[in-house]
Amino acid sequence: MFEFLFKYPPAVYSRGHYVLAGPWPWWVLVALVLIAAVGLYWNARRRWTLMSNLRAAAIWGLQTALIALLLLLLWRPAISVATLRPQQNIVAVLLDSSRSMAIADEDGHSRFDAASRLLKDGLIDSLGRRFQMRLYRFGDDAHRVDTAHLYNPPDSPVTRIARSLQDIAAESASLPFGAVVLLSDGAENAGGIDFDTIQRLRQTRIPVHTVGFGKEKLSRDIEVEDFSVPQRTLAGSRIEARIALRQSGLTGETARVTIRDGDNVLAAQNVNLTSEAIAVPLIFNAGAAGALNLIARVDPLPGEENTANNALARVVNVSAHKPRILYVEGEPRWEYKFMRRAADDDPQIELVSMLRTTPNKIYRQGVRDQSELADGFPTKPEELFAYDGLIIGSVEASWFTPAQQDMIREFAGRRGGGVLFLGGRFGLSEGGWGATPVAEMLPVRLPAAGATFQRVYSNTELAPAGMDSALCRLDDDPQKNVERWKKMPEIANWQLVGDPKPGAALLAEIIPPGHRKSPLLVTEPYGRGRTAVLATGGMWRWQMRSDHTDKTLPTFWRQMLRWLSNDTPGTVVAATPRQVLQDEDRLPLRVEVRDKNYQPLGSAVVQAHFVGPDGLSETLRLQPAGSEAGVYTADWSVPKAGAYLAEVTASVNGAEVGRDVLTFRRNDGVAENFRTTQNRDLLEKLSQQTGGRYYNARDARHLADEISYSEAGVTSREMLDLWDLPVVLLLALGLRAAEWLLRRKWGVV
Repeated sequence: MFEFLFKYPPAVYSRGHYVLAGPWPWWVLVALVLIAAVGLYWNARRRWTLMSNLRAAAIWGLQTALIALLLLLLWRPAISVATLRPQQNIVAVLLDSSRSMAIADEDGHSRFDAASRLLKDGLIDSLGRRFQMRLYRFGDDAHRVDTAHLYNPPDSPVTRIARSLQDIAAESASLPFGAVVLLSDGAENAGGIDFDTIQRLRQTRIPVHTVGFGKEKLSRDIEVEDFSVPQRTLAGSRIEARIALRQSGLTGETARVTIRDGDNVLAAQNVNLTSEAIAVPLIFNAGAAGALNLIARVDPLPGEENTANNALARVVNVSAHKPRILYVEGEPRWEYKFMRRAADDDPQIELVSMLRTTPNKIYRQGVRDQSELADGFPTKPEELFAYDGLIIGSVEASWFTPAQQDMIREFAGRRGGGVLFLGGRFGLSEGGWGATPVAEMLPVRLPAAGATFQRVYSNTELAPAGMDSALCRLDDDPQKNVERWKKMPEIANWQLVGDPKPGAALLAEIIPPGHRKSPLLVTEPYGRGRTAVLATGGMWRWQMRSDHTDKTLPTFWRQMLRWLSNDTPGTVVAATPRQVLQDEDRLPLRVEVRDKNYQPLGSAVVQAHFVGPDGLSETLRLQPAGSEAGVYTADWSVPKAGAYLAEVTASVNGAEVGRDVLTFRRNDGVAENFRTTQNRDLLEKLSQQTGGRYYNARDARHLADEISYSEAGVTSREMLDLWDLPVVLLLALGLRAAEWLLRRKWGVV
């Protein structure tokens, strides 16, 4: 219908430039239109007495529009468009040969069959009559084939559209490519098409025309879209996992979600499918040290179209490392006793404490030798940075020198450790911390010094952010955990700490009798580390007013101590964006190396030693990243499926700086099970951003005609007349008919 009315395909109008081909200048046209408008006004003025001004203006407007249209046609409107010269340009046809193309749709035929049928039934021939043809199959990358091998069954385990287009762009540097025709379901497994690929295609000016296949939405399906867990944790810690589900056609039903380590169920929850996208938080214990191979799974529901996308795997490195935490307390109090008792019962944590018993006397516990902290709080960064966590109790800021205060701030910002500030008679605002450099790192805006410390028995409850936090989990059941907090004994005291800063997480609140709620526990990331404020020194009442067998308070303190130290980096930190490789063999490795003061170290020798299945052993040298000081990178080709361990070491002049361990897996045959619907959004955006057009299988018969209009390759410009468009005739007749009908209706014929 479009071409019937407008004579040319839509591509002509989207890529062409409008011109007036007549011999007269455009301003003459404008002048004649104005003269005609004035003349019609004077001619119709005597009749305005028979009509209202609005009706007369409508008649005058229709007459003027018709005259303007006829005058415009005398100036020969045209469109200038670049066209590909016949047989002097190459059109690349890319056929998706990944396994997702083998999925059968409503008609019982696979997507690959539908794409093959489109090519065989005339598209290849129509393109071949106008252009030189290059045929490609693509999955992991694009490779050229002849017609005989183009239609072989789809066999690629992955779909990487971006990499395939990069291959074509590389070839176009020496060949006159005029366009790319990509037939696919858009099930990209590499995270989408990156900006660099789009920019490279734009520079070559090659339009990518996409033809989409497959259903855009399954009638009944649920998919584990993402499974988020930390890459590493301490043995015995609680792991906070988040599972992202996406469903269609199952709203109102209930699904069971589990996290397993082999046959062992670590966590489970029934989820009511109330929306299309659902996030499920689960918390479980990491267990003993070693590689934890986790699988998040949704039990299949009746009538599901695809059950292969109901599970995702992840790997967590459970470390046997024993972090050390320094606790500085300014006065003897019960909280100190119960925190030390909880730490002593945890074999994974070393709590080193400094208790000020008199103005000039410090009682030390947990030190490794008599020299540790013998001179008081550390005065050198390397001494303080030897700890993984730091707790500041009821102690004044003035007890620390300005240099020590800066070190406390750098402990979180540069070292990457966790810092906890406790409420108390000499803590927070009462201790003058709001007027120090340390105030910058606090997750709250401390009020001015005053009577902020209150000895008032008060209840506690979880804030919304704390309901899903592993730090606040006293019961494995989320709802029971909320009720548990409300039923805990009153705390003995609390402190006003002000409002949380933007970006901070309010996890728990105090409910003082007769007062509004006040923050109890607030956390916030700071620099490379994290900070927290616990606005009380009276949590010990939980233990004193509970049964002697109750383990709630020790559990809370052990979780707090692990939160402080769990994510604290060492001098060498190895990371990869994907610990589970789904049908891919490239492992990007990034290692950050710092000295004992945690300054970036750019002169290290960094090596990764890989151990894998069947006795595999290989060593790789990493190279400095030019843009980041102290960062070393490399890509390693993972040879086969299975579990791997990488031990990374860094040394300077033969002396070891530090080491780290990284675990990961390669799984084959799984990537194409996910996102099996047609990704129309991706295909449409790819076409729009490169100057092409998206087609469905029915409309693709016009593709050969529209490809001709392109500025890539070898082109010539054509001038196409617009004055004889059928839509112009219809417009002229419509204007005249509208005027006649209005005159007849208003009785001024």
